[in-house]
Amino acid sequence: MTRLPRCPTFPRMLLLVQRGSSVEPFDLVPSKIIGIGQNYRAHAAEMGKGVPEEPLMFLKPRSALLSDGGAIERPSGYERVDYEGELGVVIGQRARNVSRDRALDFVLGFTCVNDVSVRDLQKKDGQWARAKGFDTFCPIGPRIVAGLDPSSLKIQTRVNGAIRQDSSTSDLIFDVPTLISFCSRHMTLEVGDVISTGTPAGVGNLAVGDTVEVEIEGVGILKNTVIARP
Repeated sequence: MTRLPRCPTFPRMLLLVQRGSSVEPFDLVPSKIIGIGQNYRAHAAEMGKGVPEEPLMFLKPRSALLSDGGAIERPSGYERVDYEGELGVVIGQRARNVSRDRALDFVLGFTCVNDVSVRDLQKKDGQWARAKGFDTFCPIGPRIVAGLDPSSLKIQTRVNGAIRQDSSTSDLIFDVPTLISFCSRHMTLEVGDVISTGTPAGVGNLAVGDTVEVEIEGVGILKNTVIARP
């Protein structure tokens, strides 16, 4: 009888959830990571796209997860492997067909996300699964913070200490409650699912040896280095 190879263990992360002065661990094992494309006007413009009429959803695999301090593996042979600093929304209870008014009731907290993307493949393929789905292409952290007002949080991305993205979630085309409601009307959101809300203008290439930081007001700094993909 032929023995089947063992399936790899899906990446999982133990993050701390901060609620005021209390801190508790949370085992982040999302059933899905939902990305939102072109959700800042300036970013849509720099990508040569118009403002979407409704949120543009895509999925990143759980195997792309990477913790704070981990190494982003840059695949060779591509001209552009871009950082995308984003606000991440972590779902705290099952949500289906949720109204915008109740959407924030289903949130565990907020975190930093770097939606790493191979631009060459994004343009070539027409859909984004391959471009955004490489292992290590979804750094998340450094923690989850509950109780934040996500409507106007400063977001900044730095590469080797130089500011590359500097914006606020007040510039989102579709705000966080709208995104949660919209996503929940199309697929059930499970506990631990992550919605990455889109990136502001200023995206750019990452080179081997770079250090990239995503900082969101009230959340902290997500920091990763870039290495060559083995």
